[in-house]
Amino acid sequence: MNLLHANDRAGEYPPSYYAATRLPLAPFPALQGAARADVCIIGAGYTGLSAALHLSQRGYSVIVLEAQRVGFGASGRNGGQVGSGQRNDQDDLERVAGPQNARRLWDLAEEAKSLVKTLIADHDIPAPFRHGIAHACWTEAQVRHAHDYAEKLRRDYGYAEIEPLDRDGMARLIPSGVFKGGEIDRGAGHVHPLNYALGLAKAASGAGAVIHEGAEVTRIDQGAKVTVHTGGGHVTADHVILAANGYLGGLVPQVAARVMPINNFIVATEPLGDRAAQVLSEPVAVADTRFVVNYWRLSEDNRLLFGGGESYGWRFPDILKTVTPALYDIYPALRGTRIDYAWGGTLAITMTRNPCFLRVAPNILSASGYSGHGVALATLAGKIMAEAVAGQAERFDLMASLPTPRFPGGVALRWPMLVLAMTWYSLRDRLGL
Repeated sequence: MNLLHANDRAGEYPPSYYAATRLPLAPFPALQGAARADVCIIGAGYTGLSAALHLSQRGYSVIVLEAQRVGFGASGRNGGQVGSGQRNDQDDLERVAGPQNARRLWDLAEEAKSLVKTLIADHDIPAPFRHGIAHACWTEAQVRHAHDYAEKLRRDYGYAEIEPLDRDGMARLIPSGVFKGGEIDRGAGHVHPLNYALGLAKAASGAGAVIHEGAEVTRIDQGAKVTVHTGGGHVTADHVILAANGYLGGLVPQVAARVMPINNFIVATEPLGDRAAQVLSEPVAVADTRFVVNYWRLSEDNRLLFGGGESYGWRFPDILKTVTPALYDIYPALRGTRIDYAWGGTLAITMTRNPCFLRVAPNILSASGYSGHGVALATLAGKIMAEAVAGQAERFDLMASLPTPRFPGGVALRWPMLVLAMTWYSLRDRLGL
């Protein structure tokens, strides 16, 4: 059993709202026989497609191997939020990396957001960037922290896009009235995640990258030239980029020891019509302050897209029972509203929630473990790995310097140990601690 096949039909997108409204894009052929490239990329999500595009623009010959479909994994299933900063707050990064490197990491994250917007504009990707992410706090202590952090970003990093909200301000934005306050980041935003991935694929292919779908990698033979094997053939390349994130499985043990796949879930209601104003008064996205985050936004046809809940095994649980309790806690008036779509997907986390940039071998690079912050960061990771292949490794090395220790217990025991930890934090959420 592996996560590429545990919950989905081979070669098909999950029955999500995103798949139902996706950009038409003809399938790419499977790999047949032997092929040669400067760079072979494993995985056609944001990381792999961005790397393919940027490498092709530099004149490299590129082959992308995707086990299922372009954007099949987390890139085509996520909440679509394009957040500011790294996954960890700047306070944490200052302690871990020092003030100078923390500033460089902030600037990289700002570049990542800008890169998403630039790629959408330059390649006419039908995933318009819509500004605004609100952070909704359940406790007064969380509100104080959010406001203090907004002030820190303004003072120390010159970032003035965050508007603090008191309880009344948050209630005007989220009419349910359950939150104590929070803030809204006008510099962040949200996109249609699958259309963004498909647009990147179209752009990369147009730049000369060769993409193969239905090309699951079974083995990697390392050496001065790397050979990447699939069921239908093999690719010999000077460089390999690993970009499969939570779907990499045990293909590369060095990555698997540091990067843990977890599952997350989203539901989409029927179109709400005028009732949409009872959900959000502005077309922004929202994330709350639970340890297992709830996140939501309205679609263009005024459906509520609401995500949350996690699982840590191969099989997805009952998605409706996993997601809807939190939805109804926040919006009790939506009880009885029809749910038209419910889907899950696999992302990847690290122990520290820092992304895992790793040089597996001199000519094999990996980036993964974005810990729920991947739309912008994965896009930039692809560009950074393209730079490293071209001999400009400073930014890759900066990201690789962030600590991403191995999970306790190794690959065999990391799942049960993670379940214990997550169960404890979920209990804290329920108790309001």
